[in-house]
Amino acid sequence: MELIGKRWTGAILRAMRSGRCRFSDISTAIPGLHDRLLSERLKELEHEGVVERLVVPETPVRIEYRLTAKGLDLDVVMDAIADWATRWIVHGHETPSEGDRAAEDVEQAIAS
Repeated sequence: MELIGKRWTGAILRAMRSGRCRFSDISTAIPGLHDRLLSERLKELEHEGVVERLVVPETPVRIEYRLTAKGLDLDVVMDAIADWATRWIVHGHETPSEGDRAAEDVEQAIAS
């Protein structure tokens, strides 16, 4: 959690799910993320083996990033977090009525 729980890391991973990405692609996909912080997060993710940095030998040289197998395995985690957010958070507010219904369903199942 220390790695993927850092601010912006989840958004970076989500932006990279489509495949190879250039730095500018990721930066454009995440408004408000400063380039310096994106660079720092990409280095951390690369160090942990979640992201791979690819140097494409063209003129000029092109740098691309992609998720490794380890990074792709986080899809299940990211999907679970997205499902949770969809269920519990609407525009930054909890929706207790849904949670109350879910709790009632669990209580009824236990009582049966």
